[in-house]
Amino acid sequence: MAHCVVEEAEAILDREFPVLDKGFVRLVDYLGGDDRVVQAARVSYGTGTKTYREDGGLIDYLLREEHTSPFEQVVLTFHVKLPIFVARQWVRHRTARLNEVSGRYSVMEDDFYVPDNEDIAFQSRDNKQGRGDFPGAVFAGEVRAGMEEGQRRAYGEYSAFIDRGIARELARINLPLSLYTQWYWQIDLHNLFRFLELRLDPHAQLEIRRYAEALFEITRKVAPRCCASFENHRLEGVRFSREEFAELRRRLGTDGEAAGENVLEGKALERFEKKLQRKPPRKPCCGQ
Repeated sequence: MAHCVVEEAEAILDREFPVLDKGFVRLVDYLGGDDRVVQAARVSYGTGTKTYREDGGLIDYLLREEHTSPFEQVVLTFHVKLPIFVARQWVRHRTARLNEVSGRYSVMEDDFYVPDNEDIAFQSRDNKQGRGDFPGAVFAGEVRAGMEEGQRRAYGEYSAFIDRGIARELARINLPLSLYTQWYWQIDLHNLFRFLELRLDPHAQLEIRRYAEALFEITRKVAPRCCASFENHRLEGVRFSREEFAELRRRLGTDGEAAGENVLEGKALERFEKKLQRKPPRKPCCGQ
């Protein structure tokens, strides 16, 4: 299996992709690309080099039919600077390897995230974990000012503890979730796609969506055909349960039942309606 060099990926190695007000994502290293997925899939029967179109068709087939192991052959390592509250969501994706800066060994930098005015919102009335209406520029400005003041106070107290010789592992404990941290994060392409599928979704928190957008832009440089297939079949695709698919067939008139007969009842029909509306065309991100 030949070593894979992807010129587009080489061109962006160590380049910072800005995220939020002070964060970034950069590609530190990568192993393999589209060709590695194709090579890994064909190794068992050694059919030799195929055409570009045939390779693309194979990638489509593998992703659509959930043959995951060839995608695990591609590995990407990122250096990420992100607020701690985003990091706490991020680490729920456990099929990766990471090494984070330690506040026990290092003095934390005076870097805090403050959302832009337009990103400040009231709590959603119908979503327990989401944002609702914009409160207006004046109110949003007051919220931002309050956040900044709290951050200055917390970091000032932290610095005072450090100056008085308090152990770093104790001095840090009152620092807020808006503090920026950094880590190296290594993940294979299959599990990265799972991360992106969840974190590019409109229901994900805005801040982690911004990081997911940057990750996806970088990953396009490493494995563009895999990313195109992922976007087609997963990001923009919709899966149906057995009951939902039966309802779809009924509406299309292909199930042999009477046109007015309802296959689904109650919440199943409601889920079907929501699923049809759940994935509007995704807005281009990161300069696409």
